[in-house]
Amino acid sequence: MEEPLLLVGSRERDLEEIRSLGQLLKYGVEEKKKLWYLAGPAIFTSIAQYSLGAITQIFAGHLTTLELDAVSTENMVIAGLAFGIMLGMGSALETLCGQAFGANQLHMLGVYMQRSWIILTVMCICLLPIYIFGTQILLFFHQDREIAELAGKFALYMIPQLFAYGLNFPIQKFLQAQSKVMTMAVVSALALLLHLLLSWLLIVQLKMGLVGAAISLNVSWWFVVVGQFIYIALGYCPGAWNGFSWSAFRSLGAFARLSIASAVMIVECWFFMILVVLAGNLENPQVAVAAISICLNVTGWEAMVFLGFNAAISVRISNELGAGRPRAAKFSILVVTISSLVLGFIFFFAILALKDVFGIPFTNSPEVVHVVTDLAVVFAFTLLFSSVQPVLTGVAVGAGWQTLVACINLACYYLVGVPVGVILSFYFDLGVNGMWSGMLTGVGLQTLVLIGITVGTNWDKEAMEAESRIKKWGGCVDEPTGKDHKIIIWFSTA
Repeated sequence: MEEPLLLVGSRERDLEEIRSLGQLLKYGVEEKKKLWYLAGPAIFTSIAQYSLGAITQIFAGHLTTLELDAVSTENMVIAGLAFGIMLGMGSALETLCGQAFGANQLHMLGVYMQRSWIILTVMCICLLPIYIFGTQILLFFHQDREIAELAGKFALYMIPQLFAYGLNFPIQKFLQAQSKVMTMAVVSALALLLHLLLSWLLIVQLKMGLVGAAISLNVSWWFVVVGQFIYIALGYCPGAWNGFSWSAFRSLGAFARLSIASAVMIVECWFFMILVVLAGNLENPQVAVAAISICLNVTGWEAMVFLGFNAAISVRISNELGAGRPRAAKFSILVVTISSLVLGFIFFFAILALKDVFGIPFTNSPEVVHVVTDLAVVFAFTLLFSSVQPVLTGVAVGAGWQTLVACINLACYYLVGVPVGVILSFYFDLGVNGMWSGMLTGVGLQTLVLIGITVGTNWDKEAMEAESRIKKWGGCVDEPTGKDHKIIIWFSTA
């Protein structure tokens, strides 16, 4: 059974006022341990789950080029859109579960997770037309007909994965709030090994083609869902999971609004797809799309690292605010921001140092490598800004600012970033550099606005609002007793 570090203190003991460098270093080391206890396994989990689709594309490379293009298109566009929406909507639980855990209202965590399952399952049904009519949608965006038809066919095979997304992310946020991050990492590692084995068996040995790829990917994602839920059901989350309850069907409207606001916060995923579509309209579109795709690939791997920091700070902020410890929350923000900036500068200088060669592993085209090299400086600054932005977004989620940040993100990316990219690319003939400069403008503006909001926040007031939020979302649900309303299936503590 996982024994987490003590990540929150009592409601009476907030962080003492720091009066010396020695105290600063002491508290800094303690907070760093708490941060990496959460961030390390979360980073591994993100990379492992991100790799499931990447491995499928690698094995699809043993098939025809057309099948590789079809798998890549479905994975990046159709499944990518669904992944972003499900991840975003599931992030609503980071606020609610984290603050409930900090306030020791453990019984509400399981109810929140079930509410999120209901909302996300309904959203999965709403997203089904994207999978069913994938071919027609891709043709509408001028995709090659052969690729569109095969990608649409593969999308139909991948419908089970969509519903796995809908169950997986609420479970993950439920576990993260309790610092059960090592469990997520272990299950993801086993799923990755299973996926490698199944892909080799079904695609290489049995030569089942796209059907084999779909079976392997679907089975692996459902292994993640079932594995995590078995851990919960066996009683390793005492107090937080008390069985299926009718209370999950209460307050669904307000819960849905919070979930949708959380999804809108993850607008970067949608912005990347728009970037690729716009690049296809530039002069020499094949080179433009290839260069931007290489940079997006590198950005994706970096994002998995900082997604771990996002999860860690979200848990720390929500736990500390729920426990009524605003000073500890502010100190957590300081420590995680410094840590992420250090890593951001490492990525920044690595890209500048390797600007002439980092595109070579992705392509055999000297022309594409040249364009990637030209992008290096603006791309390096994008990675630097992207090291801080996920942390500040995690702070926002932990504090419950989803609606505000959703509006900020939409404005920064779509009212500023996209127009700037279009103007620089098409009217000033800057091509790919102009397009990526628009991306940098959106990310930079978003980061500056979030810094301003975070610095100007009254964290004592946020702690009081966290207590009000817990009462609002959990006031009608008493701590479970033997008479609690429940559905037939009930898992007791092992």
